[in-house]
Amino acid sequence: MKIYTKTGDLGETGLYGGMRLSKSDLRLEAYGTLDELNSYLGLIRALKISSQQQNLIIDIQTELFTIGAHLASSPDKNSLPLPEFNEELVSELEKAIDQMNKTLPDMKHFILPGGNIIISHIHVCRAVCRRTERRIVKLNMECHLHPHIIKLLNRLSDYLFVLARKTGFDAKVVEQAWIPIKK
Repeated sequence: MKIYTKTGDLGETGLYGGMRLSKSDLRLEAYGTLDELNSYLGLIRALKISSQQQNLIIDIQTELFTIGAHLASSPDKNSLPLPEFNEELVSELEKAIDQMNKTLPDMKHFILPGGNIIISHIHVCRAVCRRTERRIVKLNMECHLHPHIIKLLNRLSDYLFVLARKTGFDAKVVEQAWIPIKK
């Protein structure tokens, strides 16, 4: 497969199904940010996290590719063969969140992102997830997307937050509470 086609040299790209769009189109912004999220999840997976979490992240990355395939397809071509969504993944994320939360202390304050390099990367990934969700919500306002997409991204950011806390807890890193300055 040839990597460069030169068809995007004038600032347009083609969707699966033939439609051509500007590279500044909201649809491309949405699936480009989704790609950024997926790449950051690959970084998280390469860090020192449990094999159970690594396997779940592979499932998440696979689902993000499925979502990307749907977003990169011509919306007017409903008959295109596209991969099916793994709608059970939302429940799997909820179970993983609940399992990790069982061992974590209750939160009494907001916490500042960070603590060590792994925790910090997970928090950056969470922030990229939230940005991805905002882009896709905006796209959803223009063209109706499958509700699983937004639901998954919302739950994924929750999962990443709890994963950051759990990673810190396991490494005995003290969470830094956000204590607002009072006047």
